[in-house]
Amino acid sequence: MPQAPKAKTIKASQVTIAMLMQPAHANNLGNVHGGWIMKLVDEAGALACMRHSQRRVVTVAIDQMVFRQPIRIGDVVSLKAEVTYSGRTSMESEVQVTAENPITGESTHTNTAYLVYVALDENGKPTPVPTLVAETNQDKQRMKAANARKNHRLSKN
Repeated sequence: MPQAPKAKTIKASQVTIAMLMQPAHANNLGNVHGGWIMKLVDEAGALACMRHSQRRVVTVAIDQMVFRQPIRIGDVVSLKAEVTYSGRTSMESEVQVTAENPITGESTHTNTAYLVYVALDENGKPTPVPTLVAETNQDKQRMKAANARKNHRLSKN
């Protein structure tokens, strides 16, 4: 069985994606489709986990997706993702989504999502990932909350 790679910090996994929302991303009311945002959230979360594990990853779970505010055509959507938990082969990624009107500069937090990924080796089998290191008290709190979410997920199975 392969050994787990060297430990990494939360900061080492951070990824930011920004994208201008176009008419092709929206419904006839001018709101961006939730499915489009879900796709971007999954990509951002996966990138953070790939950066952490230096492996391909697959999505295993998403806790929930609550859209607090609509995202409109012409908004710049920013997704900030980072790993908040690592197990033996799995990782949780937190993805924060904001929509900004580039003309007015008004920025709105639209949702936060937590996704779970598993790292894969060259044969498509789960493989060990680096442990996660907390550098700050905030990191420790976030990792503690992530562990509680993991335990909640496992209790439902």
